[in-house]
Amino acid sequence: MARHTFIRNTTSYWVWLGLALVVLLADQFTKVLMVSAYQLGEGFPVTSFFNIVRVHNEGAAFSFLATAGGWQRWFFTGLGVVATIAMVWMLKKHPGQKLFGFAIACILGGAVGNVIDRVLYGYVVDFLDFYYAGIHFPAFNIADSGITVGAACLILDEVLRVRRGN
Repeated sequence: MARHTFIRNTTSYWVWLGLALVVLLADQFTKVLMVSAYQLGEGFPVTSFFNIVRVHNEGAAFSFLATAGGWQRWFFTGLGVVATIAMVWMLKKHPGQKLFGFAIACILGGAVGNVIDRVLYGYVVDFLDFYYAGIHFPAFNIADSGITVGAACLILDEVLRVRRGN
């Protein structure tokens, strides 16, 4: 019985790492397309509320610390590496928790995608640009989407865990 549980949990661990890899590959593929096809600030309208436009973010979420002088590149890279190690450990420790594993895998894929950008370019490549009724949301990318979906799922997982009384 214990061997079966070990195999099931190990398999789940690899499934979560596979999902993280899918998020990472989708993110990097779309960024390579943007970097190879467009210069900074170039893009095209898709709808009346959405553009594809190449933007560089040297900071964190919503360009936090973008003008800090350059040290933030290595700070956020280091933070991303530490977070990656922690998330891989969490997936290894709790592979059977489906919603938790999905959430961490999405965040992991996104975090690694943005770390790769910081190392390669010194900034994160963003390109999804939404706006409506004079409100312009900061541009983002597939990695940011994975992180956001993962964070929402982590919150949901915690709410459900508390409701179950665990």
